[in-house]
Order: sequence, then structure tokens, then C-alpha cells
Amino acid sequence: MFFQFTRYNRPLNLDDTIVAIATPPGRGGIGVVRIAGPRALEIASPMLRLNREMESGQAVFGEVIEPSGSDTLVRPPAAERELAEIADGLLASQALSSVARRAGAPALHEQRIDEVVVTYFAKPHSYTTDDIIEISAHGSPVVLRQIVELCIAAGARLAEPGEFTMRAFLNGRIDLTQAEAVRDLIDSQTLYQAKVAAQQLEGALSKRLQPIKKKLVELIAVLEAGIDFAEDDVSVLPDATILERIAAVRHPLEQLAATFAYGKIVQQGLTLAIVGRPNVGKSSLFNRLVERERAIVTASPGTTRDLVSETVAIGGIPIQLVDTAGIRQALDEAESIGIRKSMEALADADLVLVVVDASQPSTHEDNELLREIQNRPAIVVGNKSDLVAGGQWSVASGQNSTVRASALTGEGIAELRAEILRHIGGETGAQAEAGFLTNVRHQGLVQNALVALDVAANAVKTKVPHEMLLLDLYNALRPLDAITGATTTDDILNLIFSTFCIGK
Repeated sequence: MFFQFTRYNRPLNLDDTIVAIATPPGRGGIGVVRIAGPRALEIASPMLRLNREMESGQAVFGEVIEPSGSDTLVRPPAAERELAEIADGLLASQALSSVARRAGAPALHEQRIDEVVVTYFAKPHSYTTDDIIEISAHGSPVVLRQIVELCIAAGARLAEPGEFTMRAFLNGRIDLTQAEAVRDLIDSQTLYQAKVAAQQLEGALSKRLQPIKKKLVELIAVLEAGIDFAEDDVSVLPDATILERIAAVRHPLEQLAATFAYGKIVQQGLTLAIVGRPNVGKSSLFNRLVERERAIVTASPGTTRDLVSETVAIGGIPIQLVDTAGIRQALDEAESIGIRKSMEALADADLVLVVVDASQPSTHEDNELLREIQNRPAIVVGNKSDLVAGGQWSVASGQNSTVRASALTGEGIAELRAEILRHIGGETGAQAEAGFLTNVRHQGLVQNALVALDVAANAVKTKVPHEMLLLDLYNALRPLDAITGATTTDDILNLIFSTFCIGK
């Protein structure tokens, strides 16, 4: 079947056999060249000298060779007899080459490039559902490029970025959410991010959306049937029931939309600014969270003059910690610039740690900072708790949570990390769910569906005809289709005829 897909303003023939290096650029122990398409076997076989025939799903050891000059083979009689028995659809010259290699007679002027392990995945049991051959060679860029050039010379086309995954989607092996999860899995910086992406790759979001879509499609089918087959006594739903069924679709969509606040942080991480007056232990706390001596710490106030940042993983979430200059009345121009940068970091941060000295009474600078963060996500940290007599400490933190800690001894650091995670997760409990939103595109589409459902509910309340109501319901369905894949007219018709006894 010939099918073209336009990309980068030029058509791509999806029936081409494509080739690309599947491992990252640079040198490594192993590099993989992937060949996919109907001619994968035909293109790969002449350049491979294997110790046995390729079988689907099995790895075979062998060599990559480069013919130079004559293709004439020196064949023993046994190879001649075996050739007559070959009926595998390959060109005779390629089959002959394969037989000769198995018989131990290399072609004249063949040059060995590398030892390789070759894995063959027969369609449709492969990543793209095409025939795929993966050649694992030593990770030399020169060797990998040469294998690709041999494939191109034999008729393969260099794959476009993401084309293997695009073929998997277009061939129905994965849906859009799973295709996007492939990219997220590759881009993961932490194990938790990788686990979330793996859940999405398994279809967690699609599985969560499918029952929601099913309810919406069922409502559309009922209304379509009521309009198209009114003469056959198919009942039209009363307005109250329609509103209930719209609400049954809307409620889980709202819950899904609420997971994006957490999902966005999982995907992109967040920025956490550590602020406070000089000498309260901000840099020591920063080093304790980073778990190494990243910021300079001295007993002199005002040591930190510029922003110091480091990205760490807390609970699997990438968090950029920013250590700031102590906030007070500046003593010189350099300190003034540092304090201005501190205030900018505070304004830009997703979460703020306000550090105060728990061993001393609150100062004017402390109180000013606490007022500054009243309407911000923030945690007040009482540092130097090891110096507090009797373990007592209190601060006027307003609505912000407080944690007592000691950057010197490590006391309270585990509780501080847990409090940071609690702020990240919010009250939605999204971190315990499978199939939450991590993608801005998905979030926008879910919001579009919710808006369309609100319009549909208002249409019911204002007695708009069902023909017009259906337009609003289809407007709600289309964004969900854009996430998981299209609902066809046949899907709706099949549901109509399977649900109702039309009798015609």
C-alpha cells in the first residue's frame, strides 16, 4: 500500500524502507543502526555475514562486510545445491550470497567492517509493525555511519527525526499519548519521571480517558438515534437525564484537568528559592539539600553575593535550588546587586524557603520577608534548631507551613524534603494516580472539552433543539479524540444499532 505523509513541506513515503542510527551521538561501547520497512531484509542481508539464518525475535552474531569491486562468489558444490532449494522471496544474487557465507566461502574483495549482533523483528511484531532489523555494532561513529551509507546505497532512505515512532502511530500500534510518552521517557532526568513516562507509554492516560469518551459517545448515539429514528419510537432523553449524563462526563474530566498542576512539575520540575537575612544558614541548608559543599559557607554575614543554583531530585522531581544573598540593608554596591537578584529569584520561584534563625528572636528583616511571601507557596524553615534550648521554637509564619531543622546536624532535613513534596503534590493526590496530565497540549484539549460541555449544558437548559446540542457534544468529543485518536462515524453508528432495537 502506498501512503504519503507530508512533513517539513515535503511528502514522506511511509512504504519506504528507512534507516537511522538509534543510539545517541558520540562514542560508546555499542551503537545500534535500525532498518525498518518492507525491504529491510533485502537491504541488510548482502552486508551481513552471519553464523546462522535470521529468525524473528532472536539475536544472531556475525559481521558487517563491505563488498568492493566484484560481486562474484567462490562457491563450493554444497552451496550450489542449497541455492536451488531457496524460496524465500529474496533476489537470487542476495540468496546466493547468504548461502555462500553460511558455507564459509566469502565473496571476493569483501572487507570486514565490524563484528555485530543482529536482531530481526518480523512484521507486525515490531516497534513500527514493519519488518525491522537492528544491527548492534561497536559504538564508533565511523562504523555506524558506514553501515547507514551501505543501507542507503542499497535503497534505504535516511529516516526523519521521530519517523520510527510516527510509523508506529500511523500503523495503529500506539496512540498519540503513547507516542508523546516515548519522547518524555527519552528526556527523563529522574527515575520517577521515567516511571511516569513508562505508565503513559503503556497507555495510562488513554485508559483513563476511554471510559469518559465512551460515556460521551453513548450520549451522542442516544441523541442521534432519537433524531434519526423518531418514527420508530426510540425515546428521546428528558432534559434532566441529559444534564446528568453531561455531568457524568464533565466530573472525571475536571478531576483529570486538576492533575496538570502536579504533572507539569513532574515533567518540567520547579524552582525553589532559599531566602532569608544574612547568616541564618541559607548556604548551609542549600549544601545539605544538594548533599555536597556547593556554596561557600563562612561565619561572616553577607558571604553570598550572587545566586548559586543546583538541580537535585527530591522524590523523583527535578528541583532547581537557588541560594540567594542575605536580604538586609545593603552595605555596598555589590551587596545591593546581590539583594536585588535575591528578590528577583523570590519573585520567579515556584516555591520559597524562608530561612530564619531558630536560636534567636525574629528580626525586622524576618518579619518583612514573611509578609512578602504571605500569598506565595512557601515554607518557613527554622534553622539552627540544635541551638534551641529545650527544643522550643516558634515563628509568626501566618498560613505558611513551618519546619524545624539543623543544616549542621541534618536534623529535620528529611521532614523538610517531605514538606517540599507535599507542596508539590498539593491536595489533589495526583501523585498517587496513574494517567495524569503532564503535557500542555493535553491540558489545553481537556480544557476545550470542558468548555464545550458547559456550552452543551447551557443549551439543554435553554431548550436548544437536539440537532444543535449535538454540535456542542461533538465539539467536546473532538479534543478528546485529538488526545487518544479519532472516534469515527462508524463507531457511533455501531453503538446506535447495538444499543437500540430499531427493527428496520
